[in-house]
Amino acid sequence: MEKCFKFLDEHIEVALATIEDTKPRIRVFQIMKRVNHTLFFATSPSKQVYKQLQSNPSVEILSSHGNVFVRVAGKADFAVDDQVQQQIYRDNLVLRRLYKSYQDLAYFSIEAAEVEYFDLTPTPPTVQYYDLRQQK
Repeated sequence: MEKCFKFLDEHIEVALATIEDTKPRIRVFQIMKRVNHTLFFATSPSKQVYKQLQSNPSVEILSSHGNVFVRVAGKADFAVDDQVQQQIYRDNLVLRRLYKSYQDLAYFSIEAAEVEYFDLTPTPPTVQYYDLRQQK
């Protein structure tokens, strides 16, 4: 399973899927930080994605490169430590260019509940599923 998180460390651009009412919504995000099986993100509180996550915190992300895909399911949690928020802001040039202060953003984490790894290169393809909820 660690190869999944190593893959995410190397491919930080992900598609993040939320729900708005009954419709799926997908947009591109960057993983800002990872601690073990928890991924951290930042967004503007004025964006629709923020409202969607507040309304329904269930999310999935998908990262891909070549024939390899990693999908992570979990719940968005906005209880991110202030020090982590400051570090994310300080370490990301794009955030600093777009926002005057780290406090202008909403930070959330996703603790991986389910992880899937797909590699379509071999025959048959490699498909691995991990349920991290069972490991607690």
